[in-house]
Amino acid sequence: MSDDFTLLPDLAVRTLGGAVLWANDESFAERENLIRPEAATYSPATFGHKGQVYDGWETRRRRGDNGDHPAGDDCDSAIIRLGVPGVIKGVVVDTAWFKGNYPPEVSVEAIAVEGHPSTDELVAAEGWTTIVERAKVNGDSANPFEVDSPKRWTHVRLRMFPDGGIARLRVHGIAKPELSWLESGPFDLAAIENGGLVADCSNRFYSHPQNVLMPGRAASMGDGWETARRRDKNTNDWVLVQLAAEGVITAAEIDTSYFLFNSPGAGSLTGIRADGTEVELLGRTALQPDTRHRFLIDAGEAVVRVRLDAFPDGGLARLRLFGTLTDEARARLRAELENDLA
Repeated sequence: MSDDFTLLPDLAVRTLGGAVLWANDESFAERENLIRPEAATYSPATFGHKGQVYDGWETRRRRGDNGDHPAGDDCDSAIIRLGVPGVIKGVVVDTAWFKGNYPPEVSVEAIAVEGHPSTDELVAAEGWTTIVERAKVNGDSANPFEVDSPKRWTHVRLRMFPDGGIARLRVHGIAKPELSWLESGPFDLAAIENGGLVADCSNRFYSHPQNVLMPGRAASMGDGWETARRRDKNTNDWVLVQLAAEGVITAAEIDTSYFLFNSPGAGSLTGIRADGTEVELLGRTALQPDTRHRFLIDAGEAVVRVRLDAFPDGGLARLRLFGTLTDEARARLRAELENDLA
């Protein structure tokens, strides 16, 4: 995996189940815009009764007790529930289109709360930990901040000093769902919501490869992963998936929905064991456009990664790899969770 944390899944995005649960103010633009999956847009001179309509979260202008600028520690804030708990590797505070009304500084905090706490409980909760110290941001820019914390978090709180507008908040990391859910029976070992992620790929010209591991059916061709047209002979595109943990795969689904004239001609699945050796899960098999292909896998081998080879190039909507964890993987995940809760 590259050191670029933005290649990791966005754990807060709405399509993964994220939600903006609370904000102290949203006078000009709604807080829910923060986690929309698409990039922010802007249409000039689109005024509503509250002013220019922005595709982001925008608060009113704060004023101090004397009607002047507020005190230095005054701020607006919003609480976001991650779509799936996880280890956060970095955040992006995107102020796209906010040029004269962006906040000068921001900070980000995180907390781990089990169960389904209410908004009031989260607002009053103790234990919020700063993962991005108060820092300056630029307007109309994607402002990235690396996070150095091994802990598993469930919610983040975005603060902006003192007020203004933010278009999007991206929280990139590795999902760490509840172990009891993963132990309940066979599940999709590749799904982002279960802890899987794309570790590498051959090409991401048109769209992000993490899309193939997102929940649900793809909404359009743009909701999948599409490569550039490959012109070199005897080569092919591929995507490498890091499974939630070591497991035995028993079924797979390769979905080319919405890819009518640009789907791969064929595909194969190769498992990679913990020691780096490979095992064939699905030999090279013809793929049809706009089709959900389902295959039973009987290799019976425990693997930690799976490579999907697409021949020679093209696009995929979703990839599902169903199976069960090994006993060793369950023990390791249980130890990690107990360490996080300690």
